[in-house]
Amino acid sequence: MFAATHPERVDALVLYGGMARTTYSEDHPWAPEKEALYEANELLLPYWGQGIMPEMFAPNHADDPEIKKWSARLERYSASPAMVEKMFEMFYDTDVRAFLPLVNVPTLILHRTGDRIVNIRAGRYLAEHIPGARLVELPGTDHAGWAGDTDVLIDEVQEFLTGVRGEPDVDRVLATVMFTDIVGSTGHAAEMGDKRWREILDEHDKIVARYVEQFRGRYIKHTGDGALATFDGPGRAIQCARALNAAIEKLGIQIRTGLHAGEVELRGEDVGGIAVHIAARVCSLAGAREVLVSSTVKDLVVGSRVAFDDRGRHELKGVPDDWHLYAVAG
Repeated sequence: MFAATHPERVDALVLYGGMARTTYSEDHPWAPEKEALYEANELLLPYWGQGIMPEMFAPNHADDPEIKKWSARLERYSASPAMVEKMFEMFYDTDVRAFLPLVNVPTLILHRTGDRIVNIRAGRYLAEHIPGARLVELPGTDHAGWAGDTDVLIDEVQEFLTGVRGEPDVDRVLATVMFTDIVGSTGHAAEMGDKRWREILDEHDKIVARYVEQFRGRYIKHTGDGALATFDGPGRAIQCARALNAAIEKLGIQIRTGLHAGEVELRGEDVGGIAVHIAARVCSLAGAREVLVSSTVKDLVVGSRVAFDDRGRHELKGVPDDWHLYAVAG
């Protein structure tokens, strides 16, 4: 409707798993009867919030416990069962067939041939009635766009919008890198002796690995007297670093922590690249129990409740330019 009404504000239209009408009619015979959909609702709603959606929208992932757990959380966060019922009722009344001939922008229609929620004939109907639309039929039975062969789907969209079919660089990702280091490790080792110090290091490694997992990070490795981990967001990295300070101190030792966000190279189970070097250098400048971050990390959490103390600009060994560093307050 928006593309038909405001073509001057639409460059292109991409539809995935879509339909012009939701329920059966004599001139739309492949859609399910409205009564059948209401019956399906009665079976679904009692289990809403328990991870019921993959069974419907991504059957090939229905038995994956992690997907089910994720879906249950998504269901609870998104809507109550009563709200879901109202949304479906509105959905069942949808019929935009009259608008299709009025769409005059480049249109790509993607649909999986075995889609169990929306029949492939619905996608073909869209392609037949939107002027100049291009239909791409994809293999698979999952309706959810994140399930199945997503690479093919994304390639089609990218080529349609940009004219080129890009090759993803799977060896590089954006991440927040965290280094920790035990303060005064040499002195502790001399004081405790090798056996006791090894026990402390083993316990340290277990604590770091456990907390990194708790804050949804990726524990990369221990570094002798510290650890390396990555996170997909700086906020959780900061929370993890704060929690680690308190947990590690119970062992009778203290740590320093450095954080930097940037592109990292994936090397099997390890990571590399300039972002990793910067995080290591930031860590080396931190004091005991201090979480020191680069300006990149500080800028990425603007608007959060995290406060910072200015630590000025520093040269980082082996890294170009000087870097403004900040300590997490509190």
